[in-house]
Amino acid sequence: MKNILRPQSTNGYDIESNIPQNIQSGATKSIEGRRLLKQQALKLVKCLCKEISSLSCMEAKGIYNDAMMLAASLGIHEVVEEIIETHPTIIYHQTSVSGQYLFHVAVENRSEHVYNLIYQMSDHKHFYSDFTDLNGNSLLHLAAKLAPSHKLNEISGAALQMQREIQWYKEVEKFVHPHSRECLNNDGESPKMVFTEEHKILKKEGEKWMKGTATSCTIAAALIATVMFGAAITVPGGNDNSNGFPMFSESSAFIIFAISDAVSLFTSATSLLMFLAILTSRYAEEDFLYALPKRLIIGLGTLFLSISSMMVAFSATVYLVFARKEAWVLIPGGVLACLPVASFVLLQFPLFLDLVYSTYGPGIFGKQSNRPFY
Repeated sequence: MKNILRPQSTNGYDIESNIPQNIQSGATKSIEGRRLLKQQALKLVKCLCKEISSLSCMEAKGIYNDAMMLAASLGIHEVVEEIIETHPTIIYHQTSVSGQYLFHVAVENRSEHVYNLIYQMSDHKHFYSDFTDLNGNSLLHLAAKLAPSHKLNEISGAALQMQREIQWYKEVEKFVHPHSRECLNNDGESPKMVFTEEHKILKKEGEKWMKGTATSCTIAAALIATVMFGAAITVPGGNDNSNGFPMFSESSAFIIFAISDAVSLFTSATSLLMFLAILTSRYAEEDFLYALPKRLIIGLGTLFLSISSMMVAFSATVYLVFARKEAWVLIPGGVLACLPVASFVLLQFPLFLDLVYSTYGPGIFGKQSNRPFY
């Protein structure tokens, strides 16, 4: 059964096979082909589990052990689900030479699907809450260790990687018994001490990534605020010498310009303050969970609004100046005004979505299967 599990790529894993050629013949390298291959591999796993179901639990453990441990470490919850369905008591057996159980392997390797699967088994999950392995590491000690590199590489940016690590630690901290939060392992280290030591380098990289992003955006926000403040003073068309009011004050395009200029000025100023708050942050571990991502989300969002409003104000100015005599200028001017907005969306919107989803999304922890377990 262990041969059915094989790494899919350097960034993640899936169910594939070293199974007979007739099973692979219909599969292609396309997404649909890989989905079909996964379904066929699962069918093979079910057939193997059905054949092994007649054996005793100890005999089955000898067959399942390596496959269970590999599936849990790679996050292939389908295999774990099938094995537990066939032999529910196998989760009480140690699966590694260090004395770890299935739940511990899932936590140490950040296999959220396997973690969720076992966690929803309300009759079994608390069996692991106070258990320590041969090194004296509790479940929280394992959550405090740095995730495997292939799991970290699934997340963009060191700051978001640090956030995910803290989310894992907080999730397991809520699950374990309160006394496990301060217990020491064989090296005399508490879970918090392990977390701080293991994530020292990642924390520095996250700080560097945050400051680099904030510095670049601060320059853009400051330039926009400067330009839009100047545009508010020197309005297009100038002022009427007789009464001092703007020449185009009665035009609807001028109203659009005024509103857009004000929105761009205020949002760029807000964005500037958010990025300055990131640069002056103390960068404690807890800040990577909500404080820093929230500031970056607000900063990027307001920076996008300021750029968009600035382009609207520019387009309104072009219309006021050239609409009557040089109307052909409006088309290329409007098209070119879209380029900065489109560039920002293409370059920064994926990061913005990752930040929002990671900070305010449903999260990686939740119900994994609708199948009943006993």
